[in-house]
Amino acid sequence: MKKNEPLKKLRILFADDEAPLQDVMSLELPRMGHEVTVCPDGHTAAAALDLNTYDCMIVDLDMPGLNGIEVITHAKKLAPDTEAIVLTGKSSLDTAIAALRQGAFDYLTKPCKLIELQSLLSRVADKRELSNKYRALKRQLERVEGETRLVGNGGSMDRVRKLIDRVAPTQSTVLIRGETGSGKELVARAVHEQSLRGEMPFVAVNCGALPETLIESELFGHRKGAFTGAEEHRVGLFEMAHGGTIFLDEIGELPKAMQAKLLRVLESGEIRRVGDNESFEVDVRAVCATHRDLEEMVHEGDFREDLMFRINTFEIEVPPLRERLDDVADLATHLFHRFRPTNRPSHALFTADAIDALKSHVWPGNVRELANVIEHASILCDEPPITAADLPRRFDSRQLRPDIKSLGPMTLRELELVAVHQALDRHDGSKPAAAEELGVSVKTLYNKLNQADLLNKSA
Repeated sequence: MKKNEPLKKLRILFADDEAPLQDVMSLELPRMGHEVTVCPDGHTAAAALDLNTYDCMIVDLDMPGLNGIEVITHAKKLAPDTEAIVLTGKSSLDTAIAALRQGAFDYLTKPCKLIELQSLLSRVADKRELSNKYRALKRQLERVEGETRLVGNGGSMDRVRKLIDRVAPTQSTVLIRGETGSGKELVARAVHEQSLRGEMPFVAVNCGALPETLIESELFGHRKGAFTGAEEHRVGLFEMAHGGTIFLDEIGELPKAMQAKLLRVLESGEIRRVGDNESFEVDVRAVCATHRDLEEMVHEGDFREDLMFRINTFEIEVPPLRERLDDVADLATHLFHRFRPTNRPSHALFTADAIDALKSHVWPGNVRELANVIEHASILCDEPPITAADLPRRFDSRQLRPDIKSLGPMTLRELELVAVHQALDRHDGSKPAAAEELGVSVKTLYNKLNQADLLNKSA
């Protein structure tokens, strides 16, 4: 795939009652690189629209049964994104103009030249590409994302950069491993931006945040009426990422049934919207990430081994922040400028005691936790430099990196409970936030707390 090369392949419905024209389009549209379904009249076209979705339809205005305008009206109710090109005789230009008012993309007069049709279809494909880019950009803005920049000069981050440089220009699937909050999505963005797909959509989705009943619809889309609540046609995230990259974060959280469907898509390059009868091709590169031990999940029967092999073509391990404390000062400076972009003083942004406090922390929440800390400090501090007093309460000198030895002998379960309570303290008692930092589900966190109650009662 060449950079900036437009994606021209379309799923087309062609409807005309002239048999010779049907035969011509059955041959010529596939030669142009498109998929085509040919219908001999309006009723057949409407029935096809009820079963499947199409990028574009080419319809004759004068057909037995339903005419072209009626077919277009029917299609727009089902799938507003479907573009329509109408075929008309010279004597029916007024009708063609009426079709444009009904939402048709353009019209051609019979007999039409194939080169004119090809040009029109190219415009339809360009519009579709721009629509996907718009949807992806809108999704990115909703996530309030910052600048894609990997901060850090240590050996571990240099290795990450080298791996990105190696794999980005390829089409290989990438698996990014690392703890929650360590910056896996930033690495995925770097892979995308340095690839040949860099100017195409980047669509990020947190698999663990999708309701189980809606995962398939979110990833692959659905057509109107496919299930209760499906009131309109919806483009899925894979289709939105067409030509670009889809980032499947926390892929270890996918249910087993969905893992099988994802494997099929990755193997075949084809998706099928919920409610559709036919599949269609998408050109998408998958980059996946997880904080889970997939090998252990495979052993426990919670993750498909064939899917693990499919997504793990090339692996990048993102180091936790506690293993790159020398980068904390640079990261803190970078994050401060994100929260206060207009404030770039020439003097130091942090006092020595603030940096010492940051470097003495164990950072269970990694870079995400550091970002929250710097945002807190940037709000509290009127003007730099930020001091240790501007940091959250947990950075009090009495709480800096506790010496586990000073706590005395402890069982593994007791150490777990210490980590749980420390996480709850850091997040003012918020169990969902503490669970996310610890890399467990909220249900698991409650189980740990219940264990603590049992221990206290038995003591």
